[in-house]
Amino acid sequence: MCGICGVVTTGAPPELTLLDKMMSRLGHRGPDGHGFYRDHRAALGHTRLAIIDTAGGAQPLCNEDGTLWVTFNGEIFNYVELARELKALGHRFRTASDTEVIVHAWEQWGAGSFDRFNGQWALALWDSREQRLILCRDRMGVRPLFYTRTRDRFLFASEVKALFADPAVPRSFDPEGLSQTFGYWSTVAPRTVFSGVEQLPPGHHAVLDRTGFRVAPYWRASFPPRGSEPCQDTEENAAQLRERVIEATRLRFLRSDVPVGAYLSGGLDSSITAAVISRYTDADLHTFSLRFQDREFDEGGYQRQMSNALGTRHQDIVVRPSDIVDVFPQVIRHTETPLVRAAPAPMYLLSKLVAEHGFKVVVTGEGADEVLAGYDVFREARVRMFWARDPESAKRAKALELLYPWMERSPGKAPAFARSFFGRNLDLDDPALSHRPRWDSTASIKTMFSADMRNRTTAGALDDVVAGMPAESAQWDPLSRAQWLEMTTLLPGYLLSSQGDRMLMANSVEGRFPFLDRNVIEFANQLPARHKLFGLDEKYLLKRAFADIVPQDISRRPKQPYRAPDAASFFASDRPEWFDELTSEPAISAAGVFDPRLVSGLFRKCAKSGGDGMSNTDNMRVLAVVSTQLTYECFIAGTEWSLPERKLPQPTVAVDLVTTKGECSDARG
Repeated sequence: MCGICGVVTTGAPPELTLLDKMMSRLGHRGPDGHGFYRDHRAALGHTRLAIIDTAGGAQPLCNEDGTLWVTFNGEIFNYVELARELKALGHRFRTASDTEVIVHAWEQWGAGSFDRFNGQWALALWDSREQRLILCRDRMGVRPLFYTRTRDRFLFASEVKALFADPAVPRSFDPEGLSQTFGYWSTVAPRTVFSGVEQLPPGHHAVLDRTGFRVAPYWRASFPPRGSEPCQDTEENAAQLRERVIEATRLRFLRSDVPVGAYLSGGLDSSITAAVISRYTDADLHTFSLRFQDREFDEGGYQRQMSNALGTRHQDIVVRPSDIVDVFPQVIRHTETPLVRAAPAPMYLLSKLVAEHGFKVVVTGEGADEVLAGYDVFREARVRMFWARDPESAKRAKALELLYPWMERSPGKAPAFARSFFGRNLDLDDPALSHRPRWDSTASIKTMFSADMRNRTTAGALDDVVAGMPAESAQWDPLSRAQWLEMTTLLPGYLLSSQGDRMLMANSVEGRFPFLDRNVIEFANQLPARHKLFGLDEKYLLKRAFADIVPQDISRRPKQPYRAPDAASFFASDRPEWFDELTSEPAISAAGVFDPRLVSGLFRKCAKSGGDGMSNTDNMRVLAVVSTQLTYECFIAGTEWSLPERKLPQPTVAVDLVTTKGECSDARG
């Protein structure tokens, strides 16, 4: 895990002062060293978090003759096997790093190399002979990669703040990006919330050369036509799934030259990955958990039960609402986008705990819910489709009461409201029937937009993703369509970014995700729907596959998604001064996103009750306003809220072909 950045110019050589500023803004992603390469057309920068080949894998790194350079963020977990294959084909290696595999793989297979990688990555290759830049991002979007263009420069970086190091890059909100965020919970690549800044979509690579800039997919999530799944046998599929998850977990735990810990949430997924590490490696496993002062959100009992069962060395942190408020400005500086939930804030505190105990890497259970149908959105869709076949049936409507048993205001406790809420848009022909309630609920934030912002957004913003669904998706099972939507929207844009990569790397910690292993995903996507969601029993096959190593108290407990105290935290009597300052009417007007009158009315309403009893709609609206104002102040207004730059030490790699001839004699340049 690292930070990468670079500049390609059409005029004068790239400026080292600009590259230094870009790297300094990525110092949190790579505190163990930095390096650069520059020639008359391009410059590559790298900040390093040393995990594999800590002594020899410094970057940027080149091929044998110094004509192909790479700056790389992430891990190629099958690099050992690929290096063996490439050596047999005649390639000479100078390091034992996974990074060097990339340059030789490109030389050997070109763009076909990306489909051979099993890992999580964002990378840039500069071919100085062909004057060509290649960008690539992993299949699921674990690692970020942004880019922008000015009059004479193309810039790319792991984070937007590095692009904004160039004063020629304009800073303003993209109305359509905000509209997507307040619908899907995040933008969908290539869009971002900033005008002129794009992100490379997951599973895509891009080429910039003399003929222009082109983006193309090398991988797409796909599912078989309904009823044509290759294997229908439950036990055989459970055994196959178990084998793949074990291998993916071992690969991510063992392929590291530094100690690796594991998150333990108390749920099924992290319990499985921790149990696999405990049983199938010789590790003295350290586990880390997040707890809450508010018992509604706390899963400490299950965490302790699993830790005790495995004999792990366990650490946890108890988060109070005031802790969330205290770190929220830092959270937004790292997410670089507005939020509709405060859940990333505790994850920031958890990764800080990991770093304080000397760990750079953690294995997590993220991704299992998307890949194996664990979320309530899938159960909800199953119930709504059942009801939609006879909308007048009161008996069918009662099935709603089986949903969200962990919520204080669950459908079972408020059946009339549930029927009203879930009964909208019951259209069996709608390919996004599964996600309409969530999207429509979140879109209520946009009723608070200023008149100017409403005029600058289109009414059909939430149809963008639906229009982009593969043509063959019409033949998929409805569950597969719902999974595709989740993998395209919430997973890369929010869970793996705002709540994942950004909160981990804020404290220089790498997350590894066994359930997002290529072999796990592609196998799971071929499963019959009933093996993932059996009736309303989520992750059915996963539970069967690991029934022997996870206690029944955990495997059979109702699914409880990770949640955290939200907007109510901001209306306590001891809220910080910045809150009132940034949400004042003049500040709201300056940002231009929300209507100051509507914001004032909402905040007065919430303040009267101290935030207690806030509706889901008001909760999201408050978080949207606060996080948008912080995003504006940090990245657009450029006030004292801006993220400070880190002072960088002497580079470990310094190749400058503009001022010297320069050669690539070894991995360190």
